[in-house]
Amino acid sequence: MTLKTRTKFTSQLQSIQEHVVRLKEKCAADVRAAGLAATGDRGAQEGVVEGRKAEDRLRESIEDGCLDAMLLQQPLIGDDLRFVSGAFRIVSDLSHIDGMTRDVAFLVEEIPDKAAAKFTREFVEMSEQAASMVERAVDAFAERDVELAQQVIEADHRVNSLYAESEEKLVSLIRDGKSSAEYLPELLMVAKYFERIGDLAKRVAAWAIFRVTGEHRVEEKPSQAAGLDQ
Repeated sequence: MTLKTRTKFTSQLQSIQEHVVRLKEKCAADVRAAGLAATGDRGAQEGVVEGRKAEDRLRESIEDGCLDAMLLQQPLIGDDLRFVSGAFRIVSDLSHIDGMTRDVAFLVEEIPDKAAAKFTREFVEMSEQAASMVERAVDAFAERDVELAQQVIEADHRVNSLYAESEEKLVSLIRDGKSSAEYLPELLMVAKYFERIGDLAKRVAAWAIFRVTGEHRVEEKPSQAAGLDQ
C-alpha cells in the first residue's frame, strides 16, 4: 500500500470511529428517553419513536465505510481487521438496542400512567445504568481500553439486580391486592427490555476487548421474553 493510499485508509477508519461514537450518543440518549417514556413522559416517548431515520443514516454510513475500507486494503490484518469487524458487530448491537427503545415506547402506550408511576425509580435507574454502559462500552472500543470494557461487563450485575427488584415488586403488589394483574406482562416486558439492553452493551464491551486482544468472550443469557434476542 502506498503512503497516499494508507493515508486515505487511515482517514476512513477515523471517519468510521467518529460515526460509531455519534451512533453511541444517539443510542444512549434514546435509552434514557425510553426510561422516561416508561414512566409516562409522552414527549420522550414521541422522541424515541421519531428518531429512527437519524439512526438509520448513521448505521448505513458506518457499514458503507467498513466496506470501502475492506476494498481499499486487501487483506485486512491485525488491528485494522479487528477494528473493522468489531465496528460491524457493534453497529448491529447498537441497532438492536435502538429497536428495543422504540419497542418500549410503543409498549408504554398500553400502560396507564398510574400503573407505570409505581416503577419510576426502577425504570429510570435501569435506563440510566444501561445507557451509561452503552457509552462506556463504545468509548472502550474507540480508546482500546480493556479495563474500561471490563468495568462495563461487571456493571451489568446492577441492571440485572434492578430487573429482579422490578419483578419482585410486581409480584408483591399483586399478592398484596394493591394492583391488578392487568398490566403485569407489559410492565415486566419493559423491565426486561432494559435488562436486555444491558446485555447488549456488555457484548459491545466484549468487542472492545476483542479489538485489543483478538479474543471475544461474553456470557450469553437466554432471553426470558419473546423477541428480545433478535
